[in-house]
Amino acid sequence: MTQDWTSFTTKIAVKSSLNTVYNAWTKSSEIEKWFLETCTYKDRQNNILNSNENVTSDYVYEWTWYLFEILEKGKITQANGKDFFQFTFAGDCLVDIQLKEIGENILVTLKQHNIPTDEKSKFNIRIGCLQGWTFYLLNLKSFYETGYDLRNKDPELKGVNN
Repeated sequence: MTQDWTSFTTKIAVKSSLNTVYNAWTKSSEIEKWFLETCTYKDRQNNILNSNENVTSDYVYEWTWYLFEILEKGKITQANGKDFFQFTFAGDCLVDIQLKEIGENILVTLKQHNIPTDEKSKFNIRIGCLQGWTFYLLNLKSFYETGYDLRNKDPELKGVNN
């Protein structure tokens, strides 16, 4: 059996409401609570979306993380206002966020696809992004179920598992 280096899927259940978890991905004010240090969404005219409003398709984003010197830029390609959100990430990759109510939980299914198959992309995107998403999905669960943010924000501890 050969390894598919072009995509991966990971899932987590979050005890919350569908609306709360959808907002966690689509509002700057919410996504900064568990994933990003800063999140800016801009429309085609370069107007910045209010941080308490849900982003919709055709916006672009600029994201930064605590203790990382990275500015990630991409585009929101789909946002249905309820249970599906898609954006570009790590170049031309796509990330799909599918939400589904199962009892008291929201099943969050994250699929990253269109990953290039060169050696650098296999390591940095396929392996690196999976590792990153695993942590951040756990932090999504932690934050919305308990209020605890697991991210390291201490510059003296830069480089520790985050």
